[in-house]
Amino acid sequence: MSFDTDILISGAGAAGLALAIDLARRGIAFSLIEQSEQPFGGSRGKGIQPRTMEVFEDLGLVDRLAAAGAPYPPLRQYRSDGTTEESLLTGEEVSPSPSEPYAAPLMVAQFRTEAVMRERLAELGHRPHFGRRLAGFEQDENGVTAHVVDAQGEHHIRARFLIGTDGGRSFVRHALNIGFPGETLGVRALVADVRLDGLDRLAWHRFQQGSPATQLMVCPLAGTDLFQLQGPVALEGDVDLSPAALTGLIAQRTGRSDIMVQDVSWASVYSMNARLADRYRVGRVFLAGDAAHTHPPTGGQGLNTSVQDAYNLGWKLAAVISGAPDTLLDTYEEERRPIAAGMLGLATRLLGEAKEGTMRRDRESRQLDLGYRTSSLSRPFRSGEALLQPGDRAPDAPCRGRAGQHTRLFSVFAGPCWTLLGFDAAKRPAPRAGLRIALIGEQGDIIDDGGNIARAYGLAASQWLLVRPDGYLAAIVDTDELDQTLNVYFDRAAGATSLS
Repeated sequence: MSFDTDILISGAGAAGLALAIDLARRGIAFSLIEQSEQPFGGSRGKGIQPRTMEVFEDLGLVDRLAAAGAPYPPLRQYRSDGTTEESLLTGEEVSPSPSEPYAAPLMVAQFRTEAVMRERLAELGHRPHFGRRLAGFEQDENGVTAHVVDAQGEHHIRARFLIGTDGGRSFVRHALNIGFPGETLGVRALVADVRLDGLDRLAWHRFQQGSPATQLMVCPLAGTDLFQLQGPVALEGDVDLSPAALTGLIAQRTGRSDIMVQDVSWASVYSMNARLADRYRVGRVFLAGDAAHTHPPTGGQGLNTSVQDAYNLGWKLAAVISGAPDTLLDTYEEERRPIAAGMLGLATRLLGEAKEGTMRRDRESRQLDLGYRTSSLSRPFRSGEALLQPGDRAPDAPCRGRAGQHTRLFSVFAGPCWTLLGFDAAKRPAPRAGLRIALIGEQGDIIDDGGNIARAYGLAASQWLLVRPDGYLAAIVDTDELDQTLNVYFDRAAGATSLS
């Protein structure tokens, strides 16, 4: 049967771009379409969490992204008596460790994040197609026929799979008639990217702390000359977004006349919701990103969860297109929907705390502890002494290659392959396509001369560790179980049957 492409991705925001980058580096044919005529120009999502930075490192763009932004500035609270107080958004100083190379969130305006992602995609030989709207689709047991409209008219695209990364109002989700239950949170907010005079760029400014209806936040957007203006507005009625009106709003809420908005680059007024799609898959059509979950912006969770959706789905789509059982794709919803449910709960809780004046983002918001222990792709490992379990994020660790150069486990894991780590193993297993084998120890490829691998993993000499392409542990096995375990994962290409 003839196909125009393997994957059609509808929506070129962060989730769609992340999926496209992952598919591109795997050599999978895809088309990325976006109904808007030009890229999104705002900064609604500006926080990149440490786990997402690890994902972006693997996708080849983390340093470029860091150059486009900066660490978060301190939060400066303005009290009613005229005094101020400054604090760290993370509550305390956090520093990288051998197992966690990125400790604190990075501030990058969303339009800059997506620009860096498009640049990376271009390096891989692809680009989004703007001004192309998905108008409808039908699916059968072999593929999806999509109807796409652009300036030249309507076109039909035949693809093996369709992925809806088309935002909170997702056309794909509506067309599939997937329920989107949740709640409207009773908050309507203004967010605007502006150029202004009267405030320094050394802090995130917060006025009227503890006054939920009238508080105002003004954050310098790292890597730009813009400030992001945020604040609640009335639940009903039009909101004037002109420079003069925003200057007046600032004066009203701060009591200061010296803060002047000179220009509005982008602005939006929206009602906050917390909603989660009932399903992430119907046949050959999938939802990812905001199409599957919408949330308040508190905690900087949404964009990060969306990128990690794509990172989970990309390798599974590639595996199935390359011959793995279709049931592997069922593990996408199995693994990612509970993560989104937890994210919605966290973001909603942080919204309540923000109303009361608290804005600290603790370890939970950094997403390093999220995992898939209950997934059918995680082979149960029962050991009361184990530091890690299948489904956990595989830690980083500085180490040294046998040729003498310093390296890290993340460098070993990098790329689209699975990785097998052996600890002081005497024998290297037979090679398999798509599997990188690394032996750790005096007779191996990698020397743990700083003890970082031992501290992070704590495994016995007879144990082997299988790491998924997305950096999570699939299995921990003893030598006598290794061949059988690899057969399960590779002969069935990581099929979705239980591995107990």
